[in-house]
Order: sequence, then C-alpha cells, then structure tokens
Amino acid sequence: MALDLDTDRIHRLLHDGARDKIYPGAVWAVGDSRGTRASGSTGVLDPERPDEPMRSDTVFDVASLTKILAVWSSIGCLVEDGKLQLDAPLGDLWPEVSGHQLAQVTARHLLTHTAGVPLRANLKNLYGTDPQDVRDGVLREALHRPPGEAVEYTDRAALILGYLAEHLSGQRLDALAAERVWRPLGMAQTCFGPLSPDVAARCAPTELDDGTGTHLKGTAHDFSARLLDGVCGIAGAFSVLDDLATFLRYLLDPNQPNASPGFSADWIKESLQIHTGELAPPRGLFWHPAPGTTREADDVWVHYGFTGTGMWLSPRKDRWAALLTNKLYYSREREPLTQVRNTFRSLTFA
Repeated sequence: MALDLDTDRIHRLLHDGARDKIYPGAVWAVGDSRGTRASGSTGVLDPERPDEPMRSDTVFDVASLTKILAVWSSIGCLVEDGKLQLDAPLGDLWPEVSGHQLAQVTARHLLTHTAGVPLRANLKNLYGTDPQDVRDGVLREALHRPPGEAVEYTDRAALILGYLAEHLSGQRLDALAAERVWRPLGMAQTCFGPLSPDVAARCAPTELDDGTGTHLKGTAHDFSARLLDGVCGIAGAFSVLDDLATFLRYLLDPNQPNASPGFSADWIKESLQIHTGELAPPRGLFWHPAPGTTREADDVWVHYGFTGTGMWLSPRKDRWAALLTNKLYYSREREPLTQVRNTFRSLTFA
C-alpha cells in the first residue's frame, strides 16, 4: 500500500530550493519497513556543469550522519557483544583515559551530549596535526562542566566514542563500521573517504577549498576528518540514497531476512527514547526528536549533517525519510535549509 504522500508538494519544495540557490541539487526518498515508497531528485550535481542533473545515485559527503552510520551503529554492536556497558565510567574500561577527567564520563553521557566535554573540536590549534597527538589531547582534555549537567551538542562526543569503539574492537573505525554494519546490510557504496577518482566523479561537490580554488569533491568537508586521514567519529563518511534507505528500513524492521548487522532491535528501541530527563533540548542516543514534533504525538527522530544531509525515522508511523543536498556549495547559512528540512519533514510524516 502506498504512503499517503503529497509528492507534488515535495517535488515543488525541493525544486524551489534549487531554484533559490539554497543548494545546487537534492535527492530524497520516503519509505517504510518494506522499502522505498517514493523518491526523486532535483537540480544539478555541480553548477559549473549545468547540463548534468542531480541523480539518485549521486554520492554525498554525509558529514555528521557519520555519527549515526558509523559511530552509533558500531557502539550498538559493542553493547550487543557485551564489550560496553553504557553507564560504566570510561576510566573503568579504557586505560587511555584513566587518571584524566574523561574517566568519570560514560558512553551514555557522550551519546546524549551531556558529557561536559569542550564544545568545539579545534583539534589542530590545540594538539597539532599528528593523529596520535590529537587522540592523546582529546582523551586527556579537561571537562568544561560536570557530566550530566546540560545537553550541549559537540562533535567531540562522537570523536571520543569513535576512539572508544576502536579501543574495544581492536579495529579502525572505518573497518569496524564496514565489517559489522555496512557490509551485512548491503550498503555497498557507503565508506569513508577520500574517494577514488572514479567514485568522486559522481560525488556532489561541497565547499570551496581556499587552498586549491576548487570545490571539495570526494574529500570530506569536515576539517577534523581531513586532519585525521579521512576517518573519525565526527564526519568523513560518504553514501548514496539507496544505502541510507537500506539502513533506515532496517531500523524499522530488524527482523528482515538477509540483514544482519551487529546491533539489534533492543539497541534501536533504547536509542529512540528520551534519555535526558527534564534537560533541554531532549535527546535520545545520538538521535533527537525532530523540530516541531512531540515524542507523544509524532515519534519522529532525526539526525542532520552540516553539508546539507538529513534522515528521519518514526517507528510509530512505520516511516523513514532521507534528504541529501550539497547546500555548502553555496553557503554556510543555516536558516534557508532549516526551513526546507522542516517543511520536508512535515510533508513526509503528515
């Protein structure tokens, strides 16, 4: 049975966004636990090549969706394996942080952005350019407030969890995510960059790189990811619409055949609940309630990426949605895309 969607309004919304130069182009899809029910694309891949349209198989720098696709899912695998308890102080299971303030923080604090770690990454200025120096500096950095006191979104939470996943698994984050999550789900086009030249050719370009005078394409936009050889918990993953559809569909139906990542229905259910009590804004485990929705009435959860990406999920409605754009090509201004995203969410979860 088809979803009750006003696809004409969705097409018009996203077409107008490309016309108004909020982004060069966009691809989108909406579906349920059985698969994709509607999808489309609009605009161009690259304004410098106006005859080349944005396509459903365009590769996107998904930016902070990496936090879900790689970190949240890998942490779920380690919980499933019994290697991680969310409320265990990190100092009890991780020698690298013993004796430092991070030792009192738990994985749950990091997943809910309540750990009290510094708000800005600022890695190069603080720790230099050697990846091991960066890791040592991040794990030894003082907290800026006590854990559990406030909800403050920070990239460092995902960076630290990525390091923790590497410690507990004995694998680098890219190998761990590929082995435990992406390959078992059949997400064949999801990977960390930098991308090979042939794959980068169909990648949506992002921000202008001052160093080269060209737009980044196939190399992560996020500076921290580039500093750390393309692989970290903050950002650095690339993906395509079909892979995100596969991932989101699994979150709605973990019992489907031929899908066996290392995290379970229990991890999904646990994550899509409020873990921050009366603190605001409310947070699940890396996921958070979509703006303009309520937990009681809507049950719509979201995560965004700075490059212009987003994905939404509602177990109660048995519905997921993904919207991929390369808005950074034009601007870092947030509000125009925020309005598009919120309208898209209202149309797809009506």
